[in-house]
Amino acid sequence: MSELTLTVMRLGFLAVLWLFVIVAVQVIRSDLFGTRVTQRGAARRGGQEQRGAQRQTAAPPQAQRRQESGRGGNSRQRRGAPTKLVVSEGTLTGTTVALQGQTISLGRAHDSTIVLDDDYASSRHARIYPDRDGQWIVEDLGSTNGTYLERTRLTTPTPIPLGAPIRIGKTVIELRK
Repeated sequence: MSELTLTVMRLGFLAVLWLFVIVAVQVIRSDLFGTRVTQRGAARRGGQEQRGAQRQTAAPPQAQRRQESGRGGNSRQRRGAPTKLVVSEGTLTGTTVALQGQTISLGRAHDSTIVLDDDYASSRHARIYPDRDGQWIVEDLGSTNGTYLERTRLTTPTPIPLGAPIRIGKTVIELRK
């Protein structure tokens, strides 16, 4: 083997070794500090600043059409129907999301509606969505540690009673008026 080939192989091996060390440090860092949680809705819109504790999202066009067609074009919600989703326990206690007919995703992924910084939550843990009758349904998306409605582990999409606790790891979420 020539001296040049041997030097190139040594440098290549050194580069791969450093790449391994950098990846290992990044994995350890993410385990220690968790995922980065970005605050959505904190930007000023129309001169008003939304508070981090009360995030509201607009319903996608498909959900709006479904909502209008399911109620015959009537934009009012039925009496006694929940109007908001509230985090009652966990690191996000006090966070409120208005229920406007859209699907609400829960998990560690940064694009979830409610980002859970919880060791027991999966990246795409669960979702809450309205059915055609205006009732809200919770569905576990194949999470490792499960989603619990009151004290029952969910195996199928299940209607959510008003005020019933939905537990994902250390986080508890409820539907309220």
